[in-house]
Amino acid sequence: MPAALTTTAAKPQLPPAHSSRRRGPASVVVLMMLLATGAACGSSVDPLPSSLGGGEAILDATEARAVAAEAYVWGWPLAYVHQVRVALERVPFPGRSGGMPVAPVNRLAMLADRATHRLRGVACPNQDVFYGFGIFDLEASPVVLQVPDFGGRFWLYQLGDQRTDAFADFGSMHGTTPGCYLVVGPDWSGTPPAGIAGVVRSPTRYAYCIPRIFFSDAPGDREAALPLVNQVAAYPLDEYAGGMQTVDWSKARWLPDVTGKGRRAIGVSPDDFLDLLPALLQDVPPRSGEEPLYARMRRLVRSLESAPALRQHAEDAVANADRNVVAPLFQFRNVGEPLPGGWTTLVNGGEFGTDYLTRTAVAKSNVFVNRRHETAYYFLDVDAEGRRLEGNREYRLTFPRGSLPPARGFWSLTVYDERHALPEEAGGRHSIGSRTQALEYRPDGSLTITIGPGEEPAREGSSPTACSRLAAPAGGFSLYLRLYWPEQSVVDGSWSPPALLATSRPRTPAESDQAGHVEGSAPSQDLAVSLTYVDFEGRSRGSSPDIDRSSVFQPLTGRLGGAPMLPLAFERKRGGLDVRIQ
Repeated sequence: MPAALTTTAAKPQLPPAHSSRRRGPASVVVLMMLLATGAACGSSVDPLPSSLGGGEAILDATEARAVAAEAYVWGWPLAYVHQVRVALERVPFPGRSGGMPVAPVNRLAMLADRATHRLRGVACPNQDVFYGFGIFDLEASPVVLQVPDFGGRFWLYQLGDQRTDAFADFGSMHGTTPGCYLVVGPDWSGTPPAGIAGVVRSPTRYAYCIPRIFFSDAPGDREAALPLVNQVAAYPLDEYAGGMQTVDWSKARWLPDVTGKGRRAIGVSPDDFLDLLPALLQDVPPRSGEEPLYARMRRLVRSLESAPALRQHAEDAVANADRNVVAPLFQFRNVGEPLPGGWTTLVNGGEFGTDYLTRTAVAKSNVFVNRRHETAYYFLDVDAEGRRLEGNREYRLTFPRGSLPPARGFWSLTVYDERHALPEEAGGRHSIGSRTQALEYRPDGSLTITIGPGEEPAREGSSPTACSRLAAPAGGFSLYLRLYWPEQSVVDGSWSPPALLATSRPRTPAESDQAGHVEGSAPSQDLAVSLTYVDFEGRSRGSSPDIDRSSVFQPLTGRLGGAPMLPLAFERKRGGLDVRIQ
């Protein structure tokens, strides 16, 4: 799943192979949080107090809408991590809930088998690994994190801060030494006890840890890995006894579902975001250069406290931002760098820096991703002709000889349904890759994976063809390719996945009408969104609303969809948003 206000945000550094790639012909939809007039909320504005004290003016309605919209897109990932932590505060002991590992704050839990469709707490679970998860409150206590000796087995711990940026190197590709490590907060100044192998510092008070430990389909491999998985643990420093502790995760108890369903599912709601904003600003301190941005959002908070009449204006702006900016980011075709064949990829996952929009896009569509040199991610919503992937059609993905996904750890291809969850109703295999023991290769050495309607699961001893097929759910679906410990050709962008070819006929218009929509190309794969702000300090409160936009408005953030944010025209106003299609 940040920049100063008076300058254009810094753009993430891209590998050379990506920086020269031209954008495709798809139209670019630019959604702009303009909100620079009072049209969206009516022409009349209740009188407001003029000052917050100390000479600081209260934001007017236009300003409040603009800052609230900016804050929502900036703060969505931070609010998501906050809500996950709040949910885990209800967990009495490590166990399983909603199919996912859950634990009280400052501990973690592990699964003892692969993720299934029951795992609903996060999007796009990986079926190649033993998963773990824990949230840490490092102001309450440093946390001891155990790293067993995994030998030649691939493993990776993701340690991320509340911004969803990674801050530590733990894994096979890093050559991490086994032992007990201490995870501390930004202000910790203590001395680690004897036996601690190292100290890692989170930039924020709250952090999370996600262990991933690979195991294959080979008979006995899961059982061989379990003793190592049982040594993966985290706990407060005062429980450290000088050595490794062991937990039998196969006996972890099922707990009531804390992940929630529908409107109560863990996530970010525009309805309560403004109430969360003060805590986010307190818990996640500004980075260098972000002080003006934080000052604006804090001024919004104080203005809402002093002038309750502003609340409706701010809530309307947040709702618009959720509907028109954040919601479209759930679709993979709107996330990351565009590639040939309709694929998209991330070049700055887990190290978003000032790229707030990609950070929010990832948190919305597929939260908690690793850094590019640790894991490369490729997403696909459409076939080679740009048509939305549909479960009642059949597709083929062919990797030519010598062009299998180049990963030193492992690779896998997974089918997810329209919710970005593992399909529940489609019988058959939903992921395939390095762990699969009976892949069928053609005489020329190529590998073709067939994706189509669900069928009975492939059983041990079945034909290789059955093991090279993925079952798709009814309705729309997405493909997700992971490369753990990718080779340099992936990191520098010279390798990309092949196009997905549809091999069954398209549905007739009548069939499409019965399905509730008309067959056709998917919406744009390039969604560019630019938040803008007004330099309110640069204009007097009594000036005309017809301000000089060319000098006053500047982009808040850097990029989304593979190119810098485009200059925006002021056209077709819809509900407080300016929309331009070019």
